[in-house]
Amino acid sequence: MALSVLAVGAGGSEITIVVRSYRATTEWRVREYEEIPVALRRRLCALVLAAVLTPALFASPASAVTGDVGDVVSVSDLPRDLWIPGAATAELLTYVTTDTFGKKALSTGTVFVPPGTAPAGGWPVISWAHGTSGLDDSCAPSKVGPADPARDFPYLANWLKQGYAIVASDYAGLGTPGLQAYLDGRSTAHNVVDMVKAGRNHDASLSRSWVTVGQSQGAGAAIYTARYATEFGGPDLDYRGAVGTGTPAYIEKLVSIGGPNTPPIALPAGLTAYVSYILAALRYAHPELGVDSILTPTGKKFAALAETTCVFDFEEQIEGTKVGDFFSAPVTSLPDFTSVLDDYMAMPESGFDKPFFMGHGLLDTDVPFPTTGAYVARLTANGQPVTFEAYDADHSGTFVRSQADTVPFVKSLFG
Repeated sequence: MALSVLAVGAGGSEITIVVRSYRATTEWRVREYEEIPVALRRRLCALVLAAVLTPALFASPASAVTGDVGDVVSVSDLPRDLWIPGAATAELLTYVTTDTFGKKALSTGTVFVPPGTAPAGGWPVISWAHGTSGLDDSCAPSKVGPADPARDFPYLANWLKQGYAIVASDYAGLGTPGLQAYLDGRSTAHNVVDMVKAGRNHDASLSRSWVTVGQSQGAGAAIYTARYATEFGGPDLDYRGAVGTGTPAYIEKLVSIGGPNTPPIALPAGLTAYVSYILAALRYAHPELGVDSILTPTGKKFAALAETTCVFDFEEQIEGTKVGDFFSAPVTSLPDFTSVLDDYMAMPESGFDKPFFMGHGLLDTDVPFPTTGAYVARLTANGQPVTFEAYDADHSGTFVRSQADTVPFVKSLFG
């Protein structure tokens, strides 16, 4: 969790230290330095020194970012153990994009190029949108690899084998200043599109023609991107279509029913973790909502843990916890909660200009099938260019099995 010192001063016989985090401002008043808990002394000393010596560094990180979206700020080699199997090259980029506040920000991402000579026009590009990994910087795929490497690496290696270059954003705030705005569709779409621009700015062998592919959280990012890719990409890119499996559609409707003892039972750990990540991200992206005011100590505990704990460890810690125990009042008692949440994470239902594929598992407990099924029905009723397949599989099983359908689908987009 990021902290910044607001003030250090003395008044009368007291020393006052004021520290701000994403969540709140905390003030310590002590008569002697020794009264500060030992575990906090070193950290506070470092924070005070940094605040005094480098105040500009702790100003709004986004305000310091300049350049155009897609500009590459830095490049480094990716550690070998994080390479997608079969890649000829793998590099880590830091690039300019747009964050949840609509401001320029930094994101990190990776570029993987297949072996061989690029075809005329360059390697067709897949902008990979990763699934839930966590909110802490230590959870960024470019730092530790995918959350489920045994599942994701073979999947991505298969795309490389088909002759696609892969660019993969970590998303703004995950490994860069700020907090990842989990499930914020619009900012994540910017991150996904701008990663293509950054990849091409760095490596001339990448084509301007591209698609986006994502799973789970990344499927939401991919399908949201599908709606705005042509607009966000502009004339320099040639967007062709999208693939999303396990898409978290209409999740805002489930979150909006939250309240004391609602739901009254423990949900699958994955769903409970996702709710915690959403609450943590909303506190960061929309502090005006005052989310903490309707959270119980249990809710505050897990929203705080969500900021610092990667997904599988978090699921273990939250197993058996009831989401209904998070709330002291209905979430809808917060002024404008529903409209803010809809604007933040509701999936678009119209305006798609290129074909896109959605796949979902009938046995999925991470993202329940009925919510995504209802979303697909709405898309179909609205005449959107969606192809949908249901699989007799769970969340991960659908991801793996879907390639039998998605590989030919994506190939047809470049035909």
